[in-house]
Amino acid sequence: MKVFHCDHCDHLVFFESVRCVRCEHPLAYLPDLGVTGSLDIIGDGLWKSPLARAEGKTYRLCQNYTEHNVCNWALPADDDNPYCQSCRLTRVIPDLAPTGNKEAWYKLEVAKRRLLYTLLALKLPIASKQDQEATGLAFEFLADPTDPDAPAVLTGHSNGLITVNIAEADDAERERRRHQMREPYRTVLGHFRHEIGHYYWDVLVKDGPALDRFRELFGDEREDYGQALDRYYKTGAHPDWQERFISAYATAHPWEDWAETWAHYLHMTDTLETAIGCGLSVKPKRVGEPVMKPETKAVAPTPSAFEAMLSDWHALTYVLNNLNRGLGLADGYPFVISAPVIEKLRFVHEVVSTPTVKTAPVAVPI
Repeated sequence: MKVFHCDHCDHLVFFESVRCVRCEHPLAYLPDLGVTGSLDIIGDGLWKSPLARAEGKTYRLCQNYTEHNVCNWALPADDDNPYCQSCRLTRVIPDLAPTGNKEAWYKLEVAKRRLLYTLLALKLPIASKQDQEATGLAFEFLADPTDPDAPAVLTGHSNGLITVNIAEADDAERERRRHQMREPYRTVLGHFRHEIGHYYWDVLVKDGPALDRFRELFGDEREDYGQALDRYYKTGAHPDWQERFISAYATAHPWEDWAETWAHYLHMTDTLETAIGCGLSVKPKRVGEPVMKPETKAVAPTPSAFEAMLSDWHALTYVLNNLNRGLGLADGYPFVISAPVIEKLRFVHEVVSTPTVKTAPVAVPI
């Protein structure tokens, strides 16, 4: 995530900000410019940005911004859709009557917007099912049914539709599930990054030139998915899973290995860009300790850039974990990147850097 400033007073603002705390100007994220910036009202619900590169452009606030205050994005005034590029992907929202559901919806939309920011930065294809039913993307945010005998809502993906149980937005419930599943890490944003990985496997890998290399690294995805998942939940991961996988769940099936690795790659790109945008550098006093240069780009569209990215990530997580321990907290980065995992991450980087996009995604798993 880049660092943003108010265009009127130059005060520091954030990706999720809706108002400058210094000059009180309203703020919105402008996807066409890639900035969270301040706006001046024109009238009739129209706004303009004071930025020189926005000269001649007018904007409307997303309907979820003006009506529900769960969004902070704007869209071009001549766009016929009342919703921004992120909100138009959500086709089902939870019932807002029960206490807590609106707050849960807000948290899910915040995570989705950060996901969209990264996808746009990586120049990955994004299409709504409203426009492309067969190949597009949609989100449904659902609550478990009140009937105790009815099946619970499962967070997952199928044919471009990502379903998220709003219980994941409840910190206490998510932590309970994390312990139950024996996971070192479980976040709302992590769910979005994992599920979108299934979508992009179909878009960027399936039946394409990268498929053979995928099978070399991750295994044969033609293995029965249901049986593989049943086996994983019955027996768990092999004790030595850290030697070849980024997480225990990645051992369940090649699709899950890909989705976990893809999510991890998005963790890396977003966090590195944030650190670099803040001017963070790591300059140890002793030779041989992790080094991070502030001028390095977090993501560069070349396969060779991966080594620099990996080196910076090692330095950043080294500092992150030491800072957390100094505060008495658990490691912020509870993962081990083995040599086989590095090659899997490199594969994701190469696919993202030189994508071969197909036109007909089919169903992919939860």
